[in-house]
Amino acid sequence: MKPVIYHCVSRVVERRFAFGDVEREQFRIFMRMYENFSGCRVLSYCIMSNHIHILLEVPPMPEGGLSDEGLLNRLRAIYSEAVVADVEKELKQARSKDLSDYAAEIHARYAYRMHNLSEFMKTVMQRMTQWFNREHNRTGTLWESRFTSVIVESGIAARMIAAYIDLNPVRAGLVTDPAEYRWSGYGEAVGGGAKGNGKKAREGLVRACMSQKGVGFEAEKWQEVA
Repeated sequence: MKPVIYHCVSRVVERRFAFGDVEREQFRIFMRMYENFSGCRVLSYCIMSNHIHILLEVPPMPEGGLSDEGLLNRLRAIYSEAVVADVEKELKQARSKDLSDYAAEIHARYAYRMHNLSEFMKTVMQRMTQWFNREHNRTGTLWESRFTSVIVESGIAARMIAAYIDLNPVRAGLVTDPAEYRWSGYGEAVGGGAKGNGKKAREGLVRACMSQKGVGFEAEKWQEVA
């Protein structure tokens, strides 16, 4: 199976302008956390004050599944070291006693949420709702409805959608240059994020623009895109 690219959109309830700088940055943090956990790949994104766009590539689960160490590395993206240590202990016990079925059950607890469009979007949106409600002393839904998604062909279509997403703040009159908007794939790639100096964003845009040439997530090819 080949990876599938989706253009995902979700809007804030009643289209309220609910996301300021702090909220947009928090959404970006959750998005990157669950990208690392899920194995899904954010090719580009834009977090506006009342809606979000994500260009998401969803590859299939690796043949044979994840190794134990691969699973633990994924868990570290969203769980505490204490939780990861408990899972590691369980896995070691299962392997030492040759309980392969039990080890498979441990993997299955988490694997169903990986390489899955719906689980990725649902989890990111839920985490954002929980955080937002706690920060703003409110209850209830944050989002207008379930997210929408459209399959995007790799190549020209993916490049066009990535550009459309990154130009959102320009069309809204917030900036004149998309590089000036930090809560977008292009803005993060040029300006650097809080972690990784924008490497993740550069890798995503390289993939969106050059996947038809067989190029993977190679940040060093950024100059060919920029």
